[in-house]
Amino acid sequence: MSAPAPPRPVRGTVVRWPRGGVSLRFPLRALLASLGLLAVLLVVGVFTMTTGDFPIAPVDVVTTLLGRGTGASDFIVLTLRLPRLLTAVLVGAALAASGALLQSLSGNALASPDVIGFTNGAATGAILVIVVFHGSMLQTSAGAITTGLITSLAVYLLARRRGVQGFRLVLIGVGVSSFALAINSYLLTRVSLESALTAQAWLVGSLNGRGWDQVQPLAAALAVLFPLAAWFSRRLAVMEMGDSAATGLGVDVERSRFGLILTSVGLAAVATAAAGPIAFVALASPQLAKRLTAATGPGVLSSALMGAVLLVASDLAVQRIFAPTQLPVGIATGAIGGLYLIWLLATEWRRGVAR
Repeated sequence: MSAPAPPRPVRGTVVRWPRGGVSLRFPLRALLASLGLLAVLLVVGVFTMTTGDFPIAPVDVVTTLLGRGTGASDFIVLTLRLPRLLTAVLVGAALAASGALLQSLSGNALASPDVIGFTNGAATGAILVIVVFHGSMLQTSAGAITTGLITSLAVYLLARRRGVQGFRLVLIGVGVSSFALAINSYLLTRVSLESALTAQAWLVGSLNGRGWDQVQPLAAALAVLFPLAAWFSRRLAVMEMGDSAATGLGVDVERSRFGLILTSVGLAAVATAAAGPIAFVALASPQLAKRLTAATGPGVLSSALMGAVLLVASDLAVQRIFAPTQLPVGIATGAIGGLYLIWLLATEWRRGVAR
């Protein structure tokens, strides 16, 4: 069983109702930080919708959204820009929430779907559909979700030994990730150049050409998965105190842990199915959100908002800085995430030396 975590102070403003004897802990800083992230997301979203090769005034965007736009504005806003923006918001939020659950569950800042193999496993199914069966986008998404779930089950079973400890989960996940990456590379060498280029473009992680066909199933899946993540996160806050304490408080630790892993994998798989394996959003967003909110627990909501901001801002950067070339957003997140990973490892190393 995992060792109990050191006690942490419970932060928040307490609101009391004297007549009913009811009190409520109100995490004021976390709420203000989440509202700030939401405001930043709205600002970046407005900038994304109004700038580009065909600038559109904000009032014209609103008019178009209300159904009173011209034919040109309808095409630019409703067909090109809005679906891409919504896909970026949903994918970023899903990846970040997935990373928040895994990092809190394992107690390890390196635990994220792209590090421990879930996204590489999901990519295997997508590549099989693309290069072997020449499937549609919907079939590619189904393949990614299927192999993502299979990969998560393999990691869970291999890591399970008198419970699942975070350090073992990360190590086994890294091994499974390398194995899945080797399979993906092998598949790309056994197909035609055209199929390999199509698969490789998907593997980079991109929002180019994303439309309502990606937004609608992604939104439907997240409408189910986000409430599950919020529900499990309440148990996860108790499980962070250690398996013994959580069991004593009535939490079925193993069942909750399995449900958390499945929920995290589901979030990562549907995001990967929609936009490809976009790197480092799931790794960096939860840690940045925790530093911003100073909150205990997984912080699923604040992490999701941070992930949405990071991905939308990264996509805006690759659209505007490198215009007219449409670079995949995975290149930007990979560069930013690589720098963040170097900083994180250096910080952890200094902390270990200090101890």
